[in-house]
Amino acid sequence: MMDPKYLTPRQIVEELDKYIIGQYEAKRNVAIALRNRWRRMNVKSEIRSEIIPNNILMIGATGVGKTEIARRLAKIADAPFVKVEASKFTEVGYVGRDVESMVRDLVEQSVNLVKARKKEEVKEKAAVIVEDIILDALIPPLKVQGSKPTGFSTESQGMPTSDEELNERTRNLFREKIRNGELEERKIDISIKGSSGPNVGMVGAGMMDEVSMMNLQEMLNGMLPKKTRKRKVTVAEARRILLEEEAAKLIDMDEVKEEAIHRAEDAGIIFIDEIDKIASGSKKGGGGPDVSREGVQRDLLPIVEGSTVNTKHGVIKTDHILFVAAGAFHISKPSDLIPELQGRFPIRVELNNLTREDFIRILKEPKNALTKQYQALFQAEGVEVTFTDGAMDEIANMAFTINAEVENIGARRLHTVMSKLLNELLFDVPDKIAPDSSIAVDADLVKEKLTGFVKNKDLSEYIL
Repeated sequence: MMDPKYLTPRQIVEELDKYIIGQYEAKRNVAIALRNRWRRMNVKSEIRSEIIPNNILMIGATGVGKTEIARRLAKIADAPFVKVEASKFTEVGYVGRDVESMVRDLVEQSVNLVKARKKEEVKEKAAVIVEDIILDALIPPLKVQGSKPTGFSTESQGMPTSDEELNERTRNLFREKIRNGELEERKIDISIKGSSGPNVGMVGAGMMDEVSMMNLQEMLNGMLPKKTRKRKVTVAEARRILLEEEAAKLIDMDEVKEEAIHRAEDAGIIFIDEIDKIASGSKKGGGGPDVSREGVQRDLLPIVEGSTVNTKHGVIKTDHILFVAAGAFHISKPSDLIPELQGRFPIRVELNNLTREDFIRILKEPKNALTKQYQALFQAEGVEVTFTDGAMDEIANMAFTINAEVENIGARRLHTVMSKLLNELLFDVPDKIAPDSSIAVDADLVKEKLTGFVKNKDLSEYIL
């Protein structure tokens, strides 16, 4: 994949097209928003800090691609990404998650991304250290005490002149064996770090104490001595365990945290799903649940507008985080959100309901199409599965019909139809269907397995 910062909006849409069918308008808007991040970073004047992201509100029924668009966008940008459900939050003072936790989750995700990249950079250096540790476990180096023995020489016979040289030659021999993979199953004893101690807690600690508690835990972990324990593992397992530990030692965590904060601030994406669930609906005035919904909106507002949030890794400003919100808005409508919050999502995109033709394309075209996923599962057992065009037409038609007659859950219906169609075959592999077999899924097989359910209206099994 090309470097994300050089992708044009058109190229971003092309990348999204590989996984998501249709919804061109939504893809176009998120592509512009992503490119604008890079444009802002390259503005030279003071106005750079004044350029705020154009947050996006996606409106559409479930299963039409809202979440997938946001998730794929974050992958294309290689950016910290967090998905939250607005309905899980409660206003401050009530039991539940506070809205600032989404920003803390974003920073945590950013730290993990930066740490993984830094570890990759020091992987080769860590591998050399790990090789020496494994070698020491196999052939411990000699501790030289006193002077070399005299009065006996074996140089003329080509033999080592001392125990140290013999030990060194043996170590070199074993080093070669390690590098050639000849000792992967040999068991060795290694010392690995244990946890510093149990997590601390405080009875009655509220949401506002969350960051303080995390910092206290981190401080105590730093003060307590690191425990080590012995484990007998294979050389292959030792390499995996030790590589992680040694790479972690080689990276500067303060530098990681600092870079992660900047990355979350400048490139972070927060996807707020089910935002329609915190809209007031058609009710006017009164108390009850609507007060709480509006309370969540009021708590959400400063985060989206731009504020500072304390996290265990440091303070982060939310001014330039891109917020993408989504909701079906069946009962409520976007205008039911408080006006201040509406104003913070200037770009509105309505996603289209999926057609029968879209379902057929979803089964055929994306890189992660369901048919390709099932083919990979069968291939793991050595069984080849093929889907005819007629079969895919029938599957799409079945999913579309069930959506129309029961409840429209969009492309997710394809998962349930495919599962019902192929579960029996998956159960029979490899007991009844032997490896090296081939299965052709055609229209007749689809009708045989599924038509009865539609005729009898017995559709309960399809409802997620």
